Amino acid sequence: MPPARGVLIVDDDPFIRRLIATTLEDVAGFVLHEAGDGEEAVSVASREHPTLVFLDVDMPRLNGIDACRRLREEPRSSDMTIVMLTAASGDSVERRAAEAGADLFLTKPFSPLDLLRLVDSLGGERG
Repeated sequence: MPPARGVLIVDDDPFIRRLIATTLEDVAGFVLHEAGDGEEAVSVASREHPTLVFLDVDMPRLNGIDACRRLREEPRSSDMTIVMLTAASGDSVERRAAEAGADLFLTKPFSPLDLLRLVDSLGGERG
Protein backbone atom coordinates (compact mmCIF):
# COMPACT_ATOMS: atom_id res chain seq x y z
CA MET A 1 0.00 0.00 0.00
CA PRO A 2 1.48 3.39 -0.98
CA PRO A 3 2.14 5.93 1.76
CA ALA A 4 -0.58 8.47 2.53
CA ARG A 5 -0.30 11.75 0.67
CA GLY A 6 -0.79 14.97 2.57
CA VAL A 7 -3.25 17.59 1.39
CA LEU A 8 -3.17 21.06 2.93
CA ILE A 9 -6.38 23.10 2.68
CA VAL A 10 -5.82 26.83 3.24
CA ASP A 11 -8.69 29.32 3.39
CA ASP A 12 -9.77 31.93 5.91
CA ASP A 13 -13.39 30.78 5.40
CA PRO A 14 -14.06 27.71 7.58
CA PHE A 15 -16.98 26.74 5.31
CA ILE A 16 -14.68 26.46 2.28
CA ARG A 17 -12.15 24.42 4.26
CA ARG A 18 -14.91 22.09 5.44
CA LEU A 19 -16.32 21.74 1.90
CA ILE A 20 -12.93 20.71 0.53
CA ALA A 21 -12.15 18.43 3.48
CA THR A 22 -15.55 16.72 3.30
CA THR A 23 -15.16 16.22 -0.44
CA LEU A 24 -11.68 14.73 -0.11
CA GLU A 25 -12.01 12.76 3.13
CA ASP A 26 -13.01 9.59 1.30
CA VAL A 27 -10.26 9.83 -1.31
CA ALA A 28 -7.96 6.91 -0.60
CA GLY A 29 -4.50 7.72 0.60
CA PHE A 30 -5.09 11.36 1.56
CA VAL A 31 -4.24 12.78 4.96
CA LEU A 32 -5.88 16.20 5.33
CA HIS A 33 -4.44 19.26 7.07
CA GLU A 34 -6.00 22.72 7.37
CA ALA A 35 -4.80 26.28 7.84
CA GLY A 36 -6.75 29.53 8.19
CA ASP A 37 -4.25 31.97 6.67
CA GLY A 38 -1.00 32.16 4.75
CA GLU A 39 1.28 32.31 7.80
CA GLU A 40 -0.30 29.17 9.24
CA ALA A 41 -0.11 27.52 5.80
CA VAL A 42 3.66 28.00 5.58
CA SER A 43 4.08 26.65 9.11
CA VAL A 44 1.88 23.57 8.54
CA ALA A 45 3.49 22.88 5.16
CA SER A 46 6.98 22.94 6.64
CA ARG A 47 5.89 20.53 9.39
CA GLU A 48 3.66 18.14 7.37
CA HIS A 49 5.18 18.28 3.85
CA PRO A 50 1.93 17.83 1.88
CA THR A 51 2.07 16.86 -1.78
CA LEU A 52 -0.98 18.97 -2.67
CA VAL A 53 -1.99 22.42 -1.38
CA PHE A 54 -5.29 24.23 -1.97
CA LEU A 55 -4.41 27.86 -1.29
CA ASP A 56 -6.89 30.75 -1.17
CA VAL A 57 -5.62 33.97 -2.75
CA ASP A 58 -7.33 36.53 -0.50
CA MET A 59 -6.48 35.93 3.19
CA PRO A 60 -5.39 37.95 6.22
CA ARG A 61 -1.84 38.07 7.62
CA LEU A 62 -0.21 36.59 4.51
CA ASN A 63 -2.13 36.36 1.24
CA GLY A 64 -2.08 33.24 -0.89
CA ILE A 65 0.23 34.63 -3.56
CA ASP A 66 2.88 35.56 -0.99
CA ALA A 67 2.39 32.23 0.81
CA CYS A 68 2.82 30.42 -2.52
CA ARG A 69 6.06 32.31 -3.15
CA ARG A 70 7.37 31.39 0.32
CA LEU A 71 6.47 27.73 -0.18
CA ARG A 72 8.34 27.66 -3.50
CA GLU A 73 11.41 29.22 -1.88
CA GLU A 74 11.68 26.39 0.66
CA PRO A 75 13.58 23.39 -0.75
CA ARG A 76 11.42 20.88 1.15
CA SER A 77 8.15 22.34 -0.19
CA SER A 78 9.22 23.46 -3.64
CA ASP A 79 7.86 20.39 -5.43
CA MET A 80 4.32 20.32 -4.00
CA THR A 81 1.38 20.96 -6.32
CA ILE A 82 -0.26 24.28 -5.46
CA VAL A 83 -3.82 24.95 -6.55
CA MET A 84 -4.89 28.57 -6.03
CA LEU A 85 -8.49 29.17 -4.95
CA THR A 86 -9.90 32.51 -6.01
CA ALA A 87 -13.24 34.23 -6.22
CA ALA A 88 -11.69 36.88 -8.47
CA SER A 89 -11.04 35.18 -11.76
CA GLY A 90 -8.92 37.28 -14.00
CA ASP A 91 -5.66 37.44 -15.85
CA SER A 92 -3.99 39.72 -13.30
CA VAL A 93 -4.55 37.41 -10.31
CA GLU A 94 -3.68 34.30 -12.28
CA ARG A 95 -0.53 35.89 -13.73
CA ARG A 96 0.69 37.00 -10.27
CA ALA A 97 -0.05 33.57 -8.81
CA ALA A 98 1.67 31.77 -11.69
CA GLU A 99 4.72 34.02 -11.23
CA ALA A 100 4.73 33.03 -7.55
CA GLY A 101 4.76 29.35 -8.53
CA ALA A 102 1.11 28.25 -8.58
CA ASP A 103 0.37 25.19 -10.69
CA LEU A 104 -3.40 25.41 -11.18
CA PHE A 105 -6.43 27.57 -10.41
CA LEU A 106 -9.89 26.74 -9.11
CA THR A 107 -12.41 29.58 -9.20
CA LYS A 108 -14.94 29.93 -6.37
CA PRO A 109 -17.66 28.96 -6.19
CA PHE A 110 -16.77 25.45 -7.30
CA SER A 111 -18.68 22.22 -6.93
CA PRO A 112 -17.39 19.13 -5.12
CA LEU A 113 -17.44 17.41 -8.51
CA ASP A 114 -15.10 20.09 -9.96
CA LEU A 115 -12.76 19.52 -7.03
CA LEU A 116 -12.77 15.73 -7.43
CA ARG A 117 -12.14 16.03 -11.17
CA LEU A 118 -9.16 18.29 -10.52
CA VAL A 119 -7.70 15.93 -7.89
CA ASP A 120 -8.32 12.96 -10.20
CA SER A 121 -6.53 14.73 -13.06
CA LEU A 122 -3.53 15.31 -10.78
CA GLY A 123 -3.38 11.76 -9.57
CA GLY A 124 -2.64 13.39 -6.21
CA GLU A 125 1.05 13.69 -7.02
CA ARG A 126 3.18 16.02 -9.03
CA GLY A 127 4.59 14.46 -12.15
